[in-house]
Amino acid sequence: MSKKKWIISGGVIVALVAATIVGRQLTGKTSASADSSQSSSDKVTTLQVAHTQNYVPYDFVNDKGESDGFEVAVLKAVDDKLKNYKFKYTGTSDEDLLIGLESGKYDIGVKGAWYTEERAQKFVIPDQAIGASVIGFAIRKADENKYKDIDSFAKAGGKLVPISPQNAQYNVIQEYNKKAKHPIELKESESFSVADAYAWVLEGRYDAYFSIKLSFEEAVQKEGGAYHQYADQLTWFPYKGIETYPLIHKNDTNKAFAKEYDKAIKELQKDGTIAKLSEKYFGEDVFSYVTD
Repeated sequence: MSKKKWIISGGVIVALVAATIVGRQLTGKTSASADSSQSSSDKVTTLQVAHTQNYVPYDFVNDKGESDGFEVAVLKAVDDKLKNYKFKYTGTSDEDLLIGLESGKYDIGVKGAWYTEERAQKFVIPDQAIGASVIGFAIRKADENKYKDIDSFAKAGGKLVPISPQNAQYNVIQEYNKKAKHPIELKESESFSVADAYAWVLEGRYDAYFSIKLSFEEAVQKEGGAYHQYADQLTWFPYKGIETYPLIHKNDTNKAFAKEYDKAIKELQKDGTIAKLSEKYFGEDVFSYVTD
């Protein structure tokens, strides 16, 4: 073999070796990138969930010391669908829940919360509701044929127990009055107890107390309730269902979670899971009262 040929052949060999090394390096990088992508997609983010302890049946701690309730059960169903998230539950007070959400101690909070502009400024609120509160009027039984619904109450000039402007129920009546032929006189309240409200209705000072169905059932209708002594004198009729939402601490991770939550809720609505859970905890589908 001539020197020239040997040099050419050697150059080819060097080139082949170099190409092989580079190819292996590139293959290694591609595999590492794939492994990294796989690792990223399998990452599980743990979110801290706070819920109220005694708001039966929405959110509570049961006799076994476990987080329970309708909203908690819906979140557990969401958690089952979202493989990249894991929820850790803590029962706590209303105050700690809200403070913890603002500070970032908790990522998600459920407390039967309605949507308000003030809450939307502080927290991430998803598009899809988690539950619903049924709101209506506690009235004297003697007036149950006179006041059958909100329109008949308004038309008859029924007097409503004053409501604090800070209370979300105040906004509900304001919204009704915007379209009503007969607006309800809405008075702003000073501080008073629920016992005062029921007593004022019974004595005729006012004709109705605007309250949540669950609260009326627990306080008045339920034997042993705080105001069960009024059970044979008071009754209640519904107005509408007000959707409740999880409140979410504001950060980029949780904003991304809110989108995944919305997708999961839609799937749970479609497959009937949420309706079944509502029947389990409320004995009815509370979303059937939601009209907006």
